[in-house]
Amino acid sequence: MSELFHQVASIDYPILDADAHVNEPPNLWLDRMPKKWKDRAPRVVNTENGDFWHFDEGKGVFPVGLTGVAGLGYLDFKPWGFRYEDLRPGHFETKARLEDMDADGIYLGVQYPSITLRGAGSYTDDRDLQLACVRAYNEWMAEFCDGSNGRLVGLGIIPTTGVEDAVAELKWCIENGHKGVIITRFPNGDFDPEPGDDAFWGLAAEAKMPVSVHIGSFHRDVKSAQAPNWESLQFVGNACLVKSGGHTLPVACDLIFAGIWDSFPDLRLVMVEANIGWIPTLLEQSDDMFSRYRWYTKAVETMKSTPSEIFHKHFYAAFMIDTFGIENRHHMNKHHLLWSTDYPHSGSDWPNSRATLLRNFRGIPAEDVKLMIHTNCRDLYNLDYVPDRFGDE
Repeated sequence: MSELFHQVASIDYPILDADAHVNEPPNLWLDRMPKKWKDRAPRVVNTENGDFWHFDEGKGVFPVGLTGVAGLGYLDFKPWGFRYEDLRPGHFETKARLEDMDADGIYLGVQYPSITLRGAGSYTDDRDLQLACVRAYNEWMAEFCDGSNGRLVGLGIIPTTGVEDAVAELKWCIENGHKGVIITRFPNGDFDPEPGDDAFWGLAAEAKMPVSVHIGSFHRDVKSAQAPNWESLQFVGNACLVKSGGHTLPVACDLIFAGIWDSFPDLRLVMVEANIGWIPTLLEQSDDMFSRYRWYTKAVETMKSTPSEIFHKHFYAAFMIDTFGIENRHHMNKHHLLWSTDYPHSGSDWPNSRATLLRNFRGIPAEDVKLMIHTNCRDLYNLDYVPDRFGDE
């Protein structure tokens, strides 16, 4: 039997963070967009209530708030009211981010966005403008990770303007060093799969590029996915729903039953920041319903594997604090579970992630702990340069 994990000091290998974030710098799009799009480019507007991002001349608005609270006490959290000069430089500067990771004991971080987690459609519904915004972000992310000696792992955003555009951006991401991509709809740009999506799935599988879905995106009913009054009890309740998998359950079902997995045995899908305690129940019920309904629905003709087999083989899940899920890891694929910090969002415990590790993993076999905070992330993103133990460099 493996030795049990009882102290962070026993960790003698690099800790890998499977879900960190940037707060995109205020000038990202203004500096990079073609001249004809400058007036409609995403920009920061200073108000008496803090900085707000405006998309497509104010058609969409997003506050600088809970995405930028790393290092603050809970009493200082607020949904808006921050300005970029209040934020730690590590939110968007490479050298400063590495220093923040060093302070937190983190060797490597996989990078997600902040203001456009809901998807490329947040920028605009205008195809050409959206594509320009997506490329500007993906270029900036590549540069943000460059010079980090591989410690910052970039993921590209995929547009929602059709399969051809999705495939083109996936190719660009592969060629420019991103280790994975983020989708917020099916590759065709809608919430239902289409045969044409196969071009995207096939390329992602061939290139061994994991495809991620982060909480806050891929919602058919956009209105129901939006948070209620940010200063209400209902907001707290909505946050509880989201972090316990409430919004991810329907997305996971849409993806499990997309009818694509027999065709793409090497495709990998990552569910991010919904934690993991919901997974065993979903898989048990999915297998039961599939066994009952697959004949009359003709699902038996398009799905050769059970839902749980598909999930265990193709799906990964990133979590932050989920002791219940960890205790039930044997009802999942423990080789597909990934721990994360959520830096610099409100789910982060920076600079005290060591305490979070102890809270999550005390009494768990040390070999399983290493899987979740090191090996699984390294293998998923093909990070062969990351040493297995310190001193092996």
